[in-house]
Amino acid sequence: MKRVVGVVAGVAALVAGLAVPGGAAASGGAAASGGAAAQGRASWSGTSPRHPAMSRRRPWGPPQRPLEWRPCPEEGSSQDVSQGDTSSGGLLGSAVPRGTRQEPTKECATLDVPLDYSEPYGQRISLALNRIRGTVSRDANHLGVLLVNPGGPGGEGLSLAGYVAARLPADVAARFDVVGFAPRGVAPSRPALSCADPARFFAAPRPDNVPRGDADEQVLAGRARQYAEGCGNRWAWFLPYLTSENNARDMDAIRAALGEDKISYLGYSYGTYLGAVYATLFPRRVRRLVLDSVVDPEGVWYGANIAQDRSFDRRHRDLLAWLAAHDDVYRLGASEAAVSYAWYAMRARLRDRPAGGLVGPSELDDVFSNGAYTDRLWPYLGAAFSAYVHRGDPSILVRLFHSEAEIDAEKENAYAVYLGVECRDAPWPRSWARWHDDTRRLHAEAPFMAWPNAVYNAPCAFWPEKGGTPVKVAGTAQLPPILLIQAQRDAATPYDGALRMRRRFPTARLVTSGGGNHGVSLAGNACVDRYLAAYLRDASAPPQRRGARGAGASCPADPPPRAAPVAVAPAAVAPANVAAAPGAAAHESAVRR
Repeated sequence: MKRVVGVVAGVAALVAGLAVPGGAAASGGAAASGGAAAQGRASWSGTSPRHPAMSRRRPWGPPQRPLEWRPCPEEGSSQDVSQGDTSSGGLLGSAVPRGTRQEPTKECATLDVPLDYSEPYGQRISLALNRIRGTVSRDANHLGVLLVNPGGPGGEGLSLAGYVAARLPADVAARFDVVGFAPRGVAPSRPALSCADPARFFAAPRPDNVPRGDADEQVLAGRARQYAEGCGNRWAWFLPYLTSENNARDMDAIRAALGEDKISYLGYSYGTYLGAVYATLFPRRVRRLVLDSVVDPEGVWYGANIAQDRSFDRRHRDLLAWLAAHDDVYRLGASEAAVSYAWYAMRARLRDRPAGGLVGPSELDDVFSNGAYTDRLWPYLGAAFSAYVHRGDPSILVRLFHSEAEIDAEKENAYAVYLGVECRDAPWPRSWARWHDDTRRLHAEAPFMAWPNAVYNAPCAFWPEKGGTPVKVAGTAQLPPILLIQAQRDAATPYDGALRMRRRFPTARLVTSGGGNHGVSLAGNACVDRYLAAYLRDASAPPQRRGARGAGASCPADPPPRAAPVAVAPAAVAPANVAAAPGAAAHESAVRR
């Protein structure tokens, strides 16, 4: 799917609101032996990736030392989460919901797991974990572990753990140990993938994502091949084992090392697919399962990206319509068609004259694709668009690029893991002619994302490891009730995917919200958060299943953002950052997927 490189995967999709320029307020399979788990040893239950028939065999492997929890390394100056993250010096000041608490103290640990679960005595890799312990004792309604994942693939869940623990209702947070982890390949787990020098390979401005002819297209395909070869040259020993199935097995190793018979799980974006894979492999190990912004289990992965092209285009048109509705502020046109003409004209101009020498059409795509993940960015995008068109002022656009879309070492690591998992999970077309034909056809109906998404995923056409057979995701009666949460106009994970996931899991219940923000819960929607909290308190609380397309419960959309005046000096724009969200984008591109 698209981008945890930069958000889902992310906190940007979860923040409750943003201060707008000028100061206006934005409105399991076979059960493992419990004895080893109780002693804090990692056990690996279920079938090996290569031998499904072995699912009834008793797990075995080298003993795992008990986890050693220590104070986490300093992450910079401490701050109350309610003040927002100001680490990036970007444009976006966040205001979290009232009632959030000081981010709690984290403990950190590392866990060694097999590189290849069919060779448990073979090479091992290391996962980075953190934990925020609940305050309720184990004999007083403590509910065990709540494992969290922000999406991607490629999103690290360490920052998400503190975010979730601080934003859950106090009585709920007290009953869980919230545990985050960096999946295999994601820093600070080891090894941490990198396939190219980001300062050189992604130096701005990059070639235009949308080719004007065969020569341009060959440049784009050549860059994709170059990146794939870089990954193969550096990580040939690792790439065969970088899969969603192994990520799920890593989760079960975490469960065992924590001494838990069962775990609860909250996943965003790609994290929903990972949670569904875990529930398929280890149904008896699930206590509660929350899947927010749900990946289509039937589109892994080429088909899911095709579906994204259409939904991203629709969401981009939502932004253009919003700008048209606020023509008195932005003066970009009073109709969606007029604003669309202005946007594509700006994009064409940037091909020959990049804004600030940095923001060409591909960088513009990256900046504005963030707006598909959260409408809280729309006032900033409108301000940058209007300032460039009416005053020739690129400064806001350049600052948005630096804070939200520039690819640094962290985002390149996330991109490498994203490709490693998706290219290996399932087959991708190996003929560039297939990519060319599909993308040209889609570009005619969905020009905003068709070529940029194809370019983003194109290394899979040349990946050194061929795609395998994905886990056939499906639920059983052994599973407890499952809570699905989905925005109706989500671009990264379209609504129909949530319906298909619900059909695969007979115990699943669906809560929908209006609007299209990606990563709905714990982002300020009080109605959704009430359903989440009720379910975490009592797994029997989800709403009842309804018809084929109906939700068990519906919540209103977040209030639309307020338009912001653009006559503001860049220095007056509050410095701050929208943190990477759980499902590049956020991670935006941070929670992206």
